[in-house]
Amino acid sequence: MEQKNRKDAHLLLGQTLSFEGDPFFEGPTAAQHRRRGAVLVYDGVIIEVDEAETLRKAHPEVPVVDHGDHLLMAGFIDAHAHYPQTGIIASWGKRLIDWLDTYTFPEEIRFGDPEYAAMAAELYFNLILAHGTTTAASFCTVHPESVEAFFSEAQSRGLRMVAGKTCMDRNAPDGLRDSAQSAYDDSKALLEKWHGVDRLSYAITPRFSPTSTPDQLAAMGALWAENPTCLMQTHLAEQHEEIDWVKQLFPEARDYLDTYEQHGLIGKGAIMGHAIYLKQREIDRIAETGTAIAHCPTSNAFIGSGLCDVQGLNQRGIAVGLATDIGGGSSFSMLRTMAAGYDISQLRGGILHPAQLLWLATVGSARALCLEDKIGNLAPGMEADIVVLDLASTPAIAQRAARAEDIWGAVFPTIMMGDDRAIAQVYLSRS
Repeated sequence: MEQKNRKDAHLLLGQTLSFEGDPFFEGPTAAQHRRRGAVLVYDGVIIEVDEAETLRKAHPEVPVVDHGDHLLMAGFIDAHAHYPQTGIIASWGKRLIDWLDTYTFPEEIRFGDPEYAAMAAELYFNLILAHGTTTAASFCTVHPESVEAFFSEAQSRGLRMVAGKTCMDRNAPDGLRDSAQSAYDDSKALLEKWHGVDRLSYAITPRFSPTSTPDQLAAMGALWAENPTCLMQTHLAEQHEEIDWVKQLFPEARDYLDTYEQHGLIGKGAIMGHAIYLKQREIDRIAETGTAIAHCPTSNAFIGSGLCDVQGLNQRGIAVGLATDIGGGSSFSMLRTMAAGYDISQLRGGILHPAQLLWLATVGSARALCLEDKIGNLAPGMEADIVVLDLASTPAIAQRAARAEDIWGAVFPTIMMGDDRAIAQVYLSRS
């Protein structure tokens, strides 16, 4: 895979795929496919998307990069990840709470070392870019150094990224706990330094209710109210044991969502990871308030969490993005994540169409992160984060795609069997 940062005008040729509507409501016709299309990019922004012949005639002076039969679409957007867990991905045999104690917390303690954090951030970005992911929303660790490393590396590459300091003031080991006040102070200092700088956005980040006291959740709610252009990310209703734990810790709460709602931590700009076991009241409030959900299918399968009702949530008008949940998730690839999303939809008794899977990984995630006016679609005015997919990247994929009768038959084998070999190139927009 070759990465290029280009600010001059150029035409990219190939098959193109963009969305003009929502395939969860309009079906596959919401997508616009051009068998021989072109994308005009100038100064890191998409200017036009049209037939190749049309744009070549209109702009004969513009340099051309011809990608042949490869598919051009918006770069993938990972709506929920933990970059500090890069080193422990694919660790064996634990469920959520044991996973945290056995793998996550011992690894995250190491991120108080700025050099270790910088090394991990560099590796993480190398890995996700190799898989065609151009934006991610990541939890960092309790250490401000981990946030500095993430944003510094993202800024140096010109990436659009979202991240925040993870806040925990209980039920975590020494070296990973802060306090309500220090979480507020550290998060405020970090967001004032990084939020809105270049292509970076800050997310206020309580890990989840079991590791935050009510005082800390209230402090995070106050900080978000003072800085409403920031995002807020956390976890919700991932496993039964977790939900039981929340009931013990918050006996006065109506449900899990209420532990956040009581402290001003729901609403537009809030992204709840997982959200598998939701009560009807929770679904209603999520829909009413514009709260978003990050669907993490590889993680939900790998650590035995359950089957999220993605179609049902979308039909309620809830913004749902797709996410790897590295390292509870077992792959850096959004293609692999789409494949897991398909498998989970089958187990629930429904089938996600390829258009819906690609939408979740692009427009859906952009909406969940309140970035749909900037990224997530191959459309005029969007930042030119573009992934070029080789739809015949392996012999197995090529022979299946050769039988395809339409674009969906051609792209679905790559969704189900593709990996970093399918990423022919990544273009990054720079502010």
